Amino acid sequence: MPAQPILRIGHPCLLQTALPVAEFNTPELDTLVADMLDTMAAADGAGLAAPQIGVLQRVVIFGFENNPRYPERDPVALTVLVNPEIQPLGDETESDWEGCLSVPEMRGWVPRYRRIIYRGFDPQGQPVEREVEGFHARVVQHEVDHLDGILYPQRIEDMTKFGFEKELFDDSLEETSDVEGSC
Repeated sequence: MPAQPILRIGHPCLLQTALPVAEFNTPELDTLVADMLDTMAAADGAGLAAPQIGVLQRVVIFGFENNPRYPERDPVALTVLVNPEIQPLGDETESDWEGCLSVPEMRGWVPRYRRIIYRGFDPQGQPVEREVEGFHARVVQHEVDHLDGILYPQRIEDMTKFGFEKELFDDSLEETSDVEGSC
């Protein structure tokens, strides 16, 4: 299947709530999942939600072995999750940098629950349930947010920790200048 165009922040489809998948094990669902997998792979993503390719259904995929966008992260098992639900395990949160294929070249410091259980189904309708923590939990929460029309910048508490990757992580940029009044 060909990679699909990824909708970017500002597109109205990304602000809508996706509809539950009513039928499993269908050619349409198989095609959607194949398109999502190809699209995520082509973009070096760690996850993708169906609304990001213009399909308002409650389907997310996530996982990677080695990802150039997240080189320091442990692998996450490739998972297709249909009609997902998340249950936080406690109130503990942690903040970390997030990016998004729909918000290209940008990162933000986002709080998320540290430990969760996620539930849903695979494309054949078999139940999926896992208890996860850390980056794995972050990725799942990020992708499920897409199904509810939420993009990660809406979760940022301190907007000074949101910007383009190049400016945020470029050590050569100085906070102050030698010339007073310039930046």
